[in-house]
Amino acid sequence: MVNLFYLNRKNVTVFLLLAIACLTYSCKKDLQQKEAIPNDDEKALNAVGVSGPKSIVYVEVNSNDFANVAKYSLATGQPLFDIGIIFAANINYNTSTQTATLFFNPQVTTVLNNRAITIQPVQARGTKVLLSILGNHQGAGICNFPSQAAAQAFAQLLANAVNTYGLDGIDFDDEYSDYGVNGTGQPNASSFVYLVTALRSLMPTKIISFYYYGPAASRLSYNGVTVGSKVNYSWNAIYGTWSVPNVPGLTAANLSPAAVNITATSSSTAASLATQTVNNNYGLYLTYNLPNNDVSSYLSSFSNVLYGQPTVYNGGGASGVKFFQHTNYGGTATSSIPKGNYTLSQLQAYGFVNDWASSVTIPAGWTVIMYSNDNFTGTSWTLTSSNANFPGLSPTANDVVTSVRIQ
Repeated sequence: MVNLFYLNRKNVTVFLLLAIACLTYSCKKDLQQKEAIPNDDEKALNAVGVSGPKSIVYVEVNSNDFANVAKYSLATGQPLFDIGIIFAANINYNTSTQTATLFFNPQVTTVLNNRAITIQPVQARGTKVLLSILGNHQGAGICNFPSQAAAQAFAQLLANAVNTYGLDGIDFDDEYSDYGVNGTGQPNASSFVYLVTALRSLMPTKIISFYYYGPAASRLSYNGVTVGSKVNYSWNAIYGTWSVPNVPGLTAANLSPAAVNITATSSSTAASLATQTVNNNYGLYLTYNLPNNDVSSYLSSFSNVLYGQPTVYNGGGASGVKFFQHTNYGGTATSSIPKGNYTLSQLQAYGFVNDWASSVTIPAGWTVIMYSNDNFTGTSWTLTSSNANFPGLSPTANDVVTSVRIQ
């Protein structure tokens, strides 16, 4: 069946979520043990190729195309997202065998079965692709395996999926399990530790991440073994807020206290959270709910802070030219403008304003000729690469561009 319930799980008000989080986290243990871990403490290990925190994105594939992840780049060409997460596969419960099973709804099945057009193009750009694992109201979850053998059996199902579909890892999200349904047990202390321990053994070089939420967030140690010694990353689950996940064994390089809902968190909040991420030296920046439409202007609100570059959208074919209201790719941006000759009225269809532009992003190999007057007259400037500072051109091009040729 299609699990429609979880689609709106992140759109609850921050107030309500914070209240739930406080109840959930109140029993977190003070864990001290730390092993030699497979974590990525060096930011460059899985980075796409630009310095700065890794950007993570969840895609609700029930309603959005996972391939959209590959459509967003920084102005210099590197992919915006370091990790894309397919949201979500489910933990179901087989009442006949009394075991947890791995379930793919039709939308997740389509993504996995058509990986040549949904997953591989994302990976080809250098982005890692994870599969998120979520409860499905049947009583089974990552926190109530009745034995170590049961946890190991489910870990094997996950590893098989990663290998079968060419994925880069697994993400755990302890929501909607409805522990106790179908006669299942309540969360126990050993289950999650057993699960990540078994999965790490089966996938020594793959990524394992933890969405810091639910009963699992207070069950992170058992018999001297910590979850943080087995997983690579963890991130805050309350969108629009800053909260540091308390996962012993993970350092700041492996955590995202920032959490952003692309369709609900304001761009000013996204930028503020990015600033906190940089200022406090955290290695990850979490986003959720990448939609089908072009949201590059919104994504630029944090990419400008994290990487000093705006985000460029490539909806198919070559990405276009983008003009920005301020220097350093700041302020309002036009939509992507394809090759062609544009008078002022034609530029206005892309959100351009007369005598307004102060910087521009240009795809590699393209040429932009800017004119101070309409109809390609007046002073001209020829650019063959992105320029962040029109006032620095000679003569200055700041706030004077009126028509453009893009070649």
